[in-house]
Amino acid sequence: MSGEGEGEGVSSAARSAPAAASRGMRGRRGARRSRALAQSGRPAPWHPRPDMGRLGRPGSCSTSRRRNLPPLLLCLLFVGPFHCLASYSRATELLYSLNEGLPAGVLIGSLAEDLRLAPRAPGRPDPQPPQRAPQPGPPLSFSLASRGLSGQYVTLDNRSGELHTSAREIDREALCLEGGGGGGAAGGDSISIASSPSPDSCLLLLDVLVLPQEYFRFVKVKIAIRDVNDNAPRFPVSQISVWVPENAPVNTRLAIEHPAMDPDVGTNGVQTYRLLDYHRMFTLDVEENENGERTPYLIVMGLLDRETQDQYVSIIIAEDGGSPPLLGSATLTIGISDINDNCPLFADSQINVTVYGNATVGTPIAAVQAVDRDLGTNAQITYSYSQKVPQASKDLFHLDETSGVITLSSKIGGSVLQTHRLTILANGPGCIPAVITAMVSIIKVIFRPPEIVPRYIANEADGIVYLKELEPVNTPVAFFTIRDPEGKYKVNCHLDGEGPFRLSPYKPYRNEYLLETTKLMDYELQQFYEVAVVAWNSEGFHVKKIIKVQLLDDNDNAPVFLQPLIELTIEENNAPHAFLTKLYATDADSGERGQVSYFLGHDAPSYFSLDSVTGILTVSTPLDREEKEKYRYTVRAVDCGKPPRESVATVALTVLDKNDNSPRFINKDFSFFVPENFPGYGEIGVISVTDADAGRNGWVALSVLNQSDIFVIDTGKGMLRAKVSLDREQQSSYTLWVEAVDGGEPALSSTAKITILLLDINDNPPLVLFPQSNMSYLLVLPSTLPGSPVTEVYAVDKDTGMNAVIAYSIIGRRGPRPESFRIDPKTGNITLEEALLQTDYGLHRLLVKVSDHGYPEPLYSTVMVNLFVNDTVSNESYIESLLRKEPDINIEEKEPQISIEPTHRKVESVSCMPTLVALSVISLGSITLVTGMGVYICLRRGKKHPREDESLEVQIPLKGKIDLYMRERKPMDISNI
Repeated sequence: MSGEGEGEGVSSAARSAPAAASRGMRGRRGARRSRALAQSGRPAPWHPRPDMGRLGRPGSCSTSRRRNLPPLLLCLLFVGPFHCLASYSRATELLYSLNEGLPAGVLIGSLAEDLRLAPRAPGRPDPQPPQRAPQPGPPLSFSLASRGLSGQYVTLDNRSGELHTSAREIDREALCLEGGGGGGAAGGDSISIASSPSPDSCLLLLDVLVLPQEYFRFVKVKIAIRDVNDNAPRFPVSQISVWVPENAPVNTRLAIEHPAMDPDVGTNGVQTYRLLDYHRMFTLDVEENENGERTPYLIVMGLLDRETQDQYVSIIIAEDGGSPPLLGSATLTIGISDINDNCPLFADSQINVTVYGNATVGTPIAAVQAVDRDLGTNAQITYSYSQKVPQASKDLFHLDETSGVITLSSKIGGSVLQTHRLTILANGPGCIPAVITAMVSIIKVIFRPPEIVPRYIANEADGIVYLKELEPVNTPVAFFTIRDPEGKYKVNCHLDGEGPFRLSPYKPYRNEYLLETTKLMDYELQQFYEVAVVAWNSEGFHVKKIIKVQLLDDNDNAPVFLQPLIELTIEENNAPHAFLTKLYATDADSGERGQVSYFLGHDAPSYFSLDSVTGILTVSTPLDREEKEKYRYTVRAVDCGKPPRESVATVALTVLDKNDNSPRFINKDFSFFVPENFPGYGEIGVISVTDADAGRNGWVALSVLNQSDIFVIDTGKGMLRAKVSLDREQQSSYTLWVEAVDGGEPALSSTAKITILLLDINDNPPLVLFPQSNMSYLLVLPSTLPGSPVTEVYAVDKDTGMNAVIAYSIIGRRGPRPESFRIDPKTGNITLEEALLQTDYGLHRLLVKVSDHGYPEPLYSTVMVNLFVNDTVSNESYIESLLRKEPDINIEEKEPQISIEPTHRKVESVSCMPTLVALSVISLGSITLVTGMGVYICLRRGKKHPREDESLEVQIPLKGKIDLYMRERKPMDISNI
């Protein structure tokens, strides 16, 4: 352990007394090192020793005088690069060391103890105990200043300051790939304290903060990772080859280029090498360079001979210095490279050869062969005659310099020597030639060969026999008579050569032979044959007669097209008389039988033409792919034979597309009916468009020209979609223009008109226009006749059709006798049903439901109709107070019944005249009374100041009791006139 500043780092693991003494000696060797006092559980105040020096000026170190001043600064002397420090340093450095591969929870050290901020554990004496009794203080706190890679391998107890190994195992080889450490731990505790880290140590660096402020320390903790022997040596390749020349002298050293690697360091690394089998020829030596790398060397210990053994195979083993040692191995192949240490040798020194005087030129008569045990170019042998061989012998007998074969190079004459001595040399690179002698003896032959007399049956001219190719099998060609001039030898004969011929004895005659065909002959396969009739006697003398046969051609072959199917292409809108192709057919026959003419088949359209001589096929008119894309017809090739032969081929012409057609909409005008409130990007309809062209020319892209901010079209499917929801009440129809553009170059386009009509849906409830407020009221005179209209409810609906058909109904009543009034479900007119009585005076409140006939669910609004039955309106404030009260009205769940057809009522078949007279009188009286009341009310209202109306719409729920709130302070008078 080495310390800087105030503290001195020590190991927290239990140590023996010698270890403690060793720490004390290291502490005494340090110059004026400060120490920290600690007590169990919390730190004690720090007190300096009297002999540790006095405070000096900044930058000076004074130890000659002693003063009793408070220790504000400590002067520390260090051996090495550190000098006196005049400031009160709080920086401390601790060094620990531990073996790699320890499990989690192993104690590395206690910072509180090693900084002497806490009492030592039992058995761990402090070499310099504190000078004063510990004083109580705040608890210590330890924390890592930052958690880097090193912080992943250790855990720090924040209160005790103990460092332990974490769950992540420390692998020195993975942690320090570039660095090498010191030697492995030599027994004892697995964690120990080193006086200073080795220059090549593998260190974990931690920065620890000690709090509170009065004990503040910034501690740099270095943990040196010691190597253990956990890796075996390993060769980079499994097969190692070393080549040694066979003439290598003893003690030749050859480096093995692939030494073993061991991630461990020091003695745990590779220490030595050995061979499993030295073959009594080799040994190994290990050399170490200045970097500590060990390289094995192969040493030759015996004489090598490639021709005796060209390869040695052994196992090379690398061993490290661990305990126990670990091994690694690889296969070592020692190849012996060849040198030219052997020369050519003949097995014999002389050979004897006999040659007959009638031997044919080129006949091989002998062969010599020497052997060289070397390899490659070292074993190349060339043969040559010695200079002692006469030139006449060299001219008569040829020697192949590569193979050593001796052949007869010229015909043996009568004056040729009977015996030839041929001295032959076998030459190798850098060698003295090997010598062999070939003794050649020539035997002269005197004879009269047999005679062959031909008699031709087939046509023959100038020694050539002519046969037609259609001749049948066993057609006779010629007779041959074999004669022996000596008359004493038996003569045999046979046919030599290849061809459809057979030579057989013609019985019962002796020495007569018939030459005939054995199979049908084809002029197109072979036109000429050459065979030989060979005759020889019992003495070995033979003679040969050459027969030449020429076949005559016949028209037995029809013309043949190169391809039975001729596939052609041409772009549409071609020029007139455009060239398509040149037909070519071959005829294996010769002469005019092989001349071919070309003709169109009967199925060929009239606008195609074919030159009968050249075979050029053309089309006279422009073709339109959209009209017809593919043409298929036959062509004939006819020869000039008699009778002529012909063959047929099929022409398949494909017309290629050009962009000559614009996209075409199925309709110029498209109409779509879409319900309003259609969801955004919903499918409105498909715009169908076609393009008669093909491929890219037929690809069509659709786009919206106008109102593209509202509508979009899917190019692939042609689906028209609306980007936003459509509201019929805002706009009932849309007119779009859609453009279709094809993919040709240049592109063609067309447009179409699209009309989108929005269908109404029931999305608007009826809007009540009269009465304008739930707080308005109407005066109803008690004299009003039954059946008289009192007022009306008027409403409109923004929808159309049945969605705008409105029905009126009274769903709630409040008053003395509110059932006296009814409402017409169609018109909304409210009439008096029964004559009003004295008890009916007062406020009658009718809750009217205004509902449409929408589908699937009708919408509705509600309005309160207030009818005040009285002769006059004498107290408006009283009526207003009644209107302000919340009415307690029960909802009548009765839907209005509206019939589309007028309702017919049965009329009793009695006289109507008295009834009409009475009604007329009552009507006139009512009109007079109502007119008077109206004038009275108008005069009275004219005297009052006008008030502004405050009208608000209120929807009243249909279920339960209804709470009405005042919406208008002044009621509205509704006249029933």
